[in-house]
Amino acid sequence: MQNSLDRRRFLQIGGLGIGGMALNVPLWGNAVSVEKMLEPMLIKAKKELADVALNTATSKGASYADIRIGRYLNQYIFTREQKVRNIRNTESFGAGIRVIANGTWGFAATNDLSEDGIKKAAEQAVAIAKANSVLQEEPVKLAPVKGHGEISWQTPIKKKAIEVPISEKVELLLAANAAATDAGASFINSSLFQVNEQKYFASTEGSYIDQDVHRIWPTFSVTATDKESGKFYARSALSAPMGMGYEYLDGKKEDKIEGPIEGLTFYNGSYDIVEDARNGALQAQEVLKADSVKAGKYSLVLEPNHLGLTIHESVGHPLELDRVLGYEANYAGTSFATLDKWETKKFQYGSEIVNLYADKTQPTSLGAVAYDDEGVKCKKWDLVRDGILVNYQAIRDQVNIIDQNESHGCCYADSWNSIQFQRMPNVSLEPNKEKYSVNDMISDVEDGVYIVGRGSYSIDQQRYNFQFGGILFYEIKAGKITKMIKDVSYQSNTQEFWNSCSKICDEGDYRLFGSFFDGKGQPGQISAVSHGSATTRFDNINVINTARKI
Repeated sequence: MQNSLDRRRFLQIGGLGIGGMALNVPLWGNAVSVEKMLEPMLIKAKKELADVALNTATSKGASYADIRIGRYLNQYIFTREQKVRNIRNTESFGAGIRVIANGTWGFAATNDLSEDGIKKAAEQAVAIAKANSVLQEEPVKLAPVKGHGEISWQTPIKKKAIEVPISEKVELLLAANAAATDAGASFINSSLFQVNEQKYFASTEGSYIDQDVHRIWPTFSVTATDKESGKFYARSALSAPMGMGYEYLDGKKEDKIEGPIEGLTFYNGSYDIVEDARNGALQAQEVLKADSVKAGKYSLVLEPNHLGLTIHESVGHPLELDRVLGYEANYAGTSFATLDKWETKKFQYGSEIVNLYADKTQPTSLGAVAYDDEGVKCKKWDLVRDGILVNYQAIRDQVNIIDQNESHGCCYADSWNSIQFQRMPNVSLEPNKEKYSVNDMISDVEDGVYIVGRGSYSIDQQRYNFQFGGILFYEIKAGKITKMIKDVSYQSNTQEFWNSCSKICDEGDYRLFGSFFDGKGQPGQISAVSHGSATTRFDNINVINTARKI
């Protein structure tokens, strides 16, 4: 079996952030020409191979089998100032076969997509399941799924990103770099990630599902320096990775949302990387001159790009059922949101206005697909309703544990050679149904901090006690933003934090945050997931000053 990626290396690269994005390394697959990336594999050929796998597995004793034929295409462009640092076109192509035999899972994968290669992988998967069955204490119990027949789905896009000439993309990134430099930036790195997952799923239950998934992420980091003091500040992009095509970079005027102060612009629907880079350079310089925050208790006004990360860590991860059950304990920890809390139907996860939901179908989100990697039709469901914990995230072989008989449709694998397992869907906070703007919210705050963008964070292994920073911070006094401040981070615990939620803006302010590199599992896998919210207020939160004392 050929690995599409050394996952340890990939996670190291992903963790480097924008500063490490120009490294000359093969990211996510094998190098391939743009022309080769545009050559499709016919659905008919996929179905023929799928039938070989399913028939072979059942003939060898499998009671259930599925196959995922995956072609993962990626294009990455990295620049710094007026230089192109790296351009990578990669492809990873193969099939993963999962079976149940003797009540036990077995899995095998291959990049040999001949009939013989598929047969051998199916036979291997059954042999592994039978060998593992001697250790199985209880047989696998799958929630029922009706076969969907032959069906196709594609991310709704207007421009396929990989088809756009590289020269046009490079020109846009360099224009953003020039705008930041002209505005006084000392350094700027910019990059563009484009992902196309072509996934074909088939199972012995009668599903043949072809999905064409597209994602895009333009981003940058702009740095301002003070030569006299030697201090510097880096402001990252206010973009969000999205489940869209290249139209995301159109930067339409009607998609811009003006923030509560001049020069602070947000984007919803499309993104203007040139404008954001210019603003970023100006704001990075302003941070260097800003006053340091005075530690204390404040009302926090958190904009969506910031709050999305807090939702991810304090809601998304702790409500993954496998984590609740302890399956992730050796790698990433467990969860404070244990089954006994859910069973009471009274656990106050947040205040009464807090409604958090999961949704794998949300348009333009990173997690949006029609069917998950078990062939389950995706849906929307509540996690927290009126502040009360009501559900978790679970897949076919888990939902029986919480007395449910329908998978939530959130099973995913990051590659054809990875076994699919429970992954976080899009998890979001419902906006206010009544009209309530950001300016309305700020006018209601006596003593607070307005926080923009996602920064560094820390959270314990039960996803309970945490600390979050941001990109930009503004002091609020007597209902008005008075000035920019810096060195801000807030501390709380998940239950205390969400119960302090007092106000949420309306849907006109609703936007998506996203993560391309959400890690989980052993061996590690990554997935892409979005989190939506409107600007939200949290009261009496402990704010600390993070300035280093020398």
